[in-house]
Amino acid sequence: MGFFDGNPAHLHPLPPEEAGKKYVEFMGGADAVLEKARQSFADGDYRWVAQVVNHVVFADPDNQAARELQADALEQLGYQTESGPWRNFYLSGTQELRDGVTVVPVASTASPDAIRATPAEMFFDLLAVQLNGPKAEGKQIALNVHFTDTEELFLLVVENGALNYSAGKQSNHADATLTMTRAPRDDVLLGAATLADK
Repeated sequence: MGFFDGNPAHLHPLPPEEAGKKYVEFMGGADAVLEKARQSFADGDYRWVAQVVNHVVFADPDNQAARELQADALEQLGYQTESGPWRNFYLSGTQELRDGVTVVPVASTASPDAIRATPAEMFFDLLAVQLNGPKAEGKQIALNVHFTDTEELFLLVVENGALNYSAGKQSNHADATLTMTRAPRDDVLLGAATLADK
């Protein structure tokens, strides 16, 4: 039903970079892995080559020989598969290993009209997601927020490394009260200002 196949060894594996370094060390180093992988490639065992050389690439992303061998294996798998999406993944991986990852600029879809129509609750949800939990750990703050143009009241509370808010509430024991219109909030959402500016 999800990522877990029921094998406890797969429940909490190491991240690819750390696992890659350990695999490569256990197998005698990158040169030993690549030597065996080249023989597997010659034998046509492309799935194994892609899997085992992946550890070398994660352990040392600058290992050009490993990147080329994995790219060659993925290219062969792309040629052999009947599935269009699989072929696309294999060949995209091949291109990224050979040429690097192309950074494509992301167009902003935030229009001023959409931002102005965004409810305050969604703004606070965004703040909650962007809160750096580890840095907020051990800190506690309560903040009253009053949007004067819409007469909306909110209570924001940071504790246990998380931000929660309650609509229609204020606290007599808040650390501070922020009274403002929605315009400064909209400027932050549009990227025209930061919270520090406002």
